[in-house]
Amino acid sequence: MIAIWEAVYRLGVDILGLWKPYLFPSPLSVVKTLAELVRDQTLAIALIASAKRIVVGYLVSIMTGIIIGLTIVRFKWLDENVSALILGLQTLPSICWLPFAILWYGLNESAIIFVIAVGSTFAIAIAIESGIKNVNPLFVRAAKTMGASGFKVYWNVIIPASLPNLITGLKQGWSFAWRALMAGEMMSATKGLGQVLMVGRDLADISQVTAVMIVIVLLGVSVDKLIFGRIELDIRQKWGLDRS
Repeated sequence: MIAIWEAVYRLGVDILGLWKPYLFPSPLSVVKTLAELVRDQTLAIALIASAKRIVVGYLVSIMTGIIIGLTIVRFKWLDENVSALILGLQTLPSICWLPFAILWYGLNESAIIFVIAVGSTFAIAIAIESGIKNVNPLFVRAAKTMGASGFKVYWNVIIPASLPNLITGLKQGWSFAWRALMAGEMMSATKGLGQVLMVGRDLADISQVTAVMIVIVLLGVSVDKLIFGRIELDIRQKWGLDRS
């Protein structure tokens, strides 16, 4: 892929002259820019700032999403009247919440964390609702036959059976949280990956923009493999869903 990237750059810039170098970077220029960001600690400072925000915002969204999802499933009238609203809110781009965040919290950390939380809460709530609704009714009937009732059915049967869908929802929430983080940092942050991305845009430095995008992709893949992937594999093995 890197070779194809370099070939496209050489063909479009050096041979055919279809675009200028500042419109499409070469792999070498991106690597040099990334090395420079690492050398002057710009990347490290941005990573630390972004990590703090996304961890706090994502944890808030997990707690809020789980509460909303469980509440909707528990009360039928909420399910009938609120589910469509939550689905509609999930379709809103995270940047739509920025005006509310700025008006309510000002240009500070709380505003960015609010955007992150709102951006991923509804995805998690929808996953909780869908996971619980799709639990095999035989599991519930079997549990009740063996004497379980009320909260025990939820805690020992329904919630564990819905964990595969829950993990999928957490992964989706994580991706939405990253998108919301970038939107918030590009608008109001003084530190963070979004701010570095904006600086690259303002300076017409496409290599810096691409370098930050690559860092974000690598972070997303790493978290998925090291955390969500392992949890999902463990759950699927426990439930006999792993085909390997």
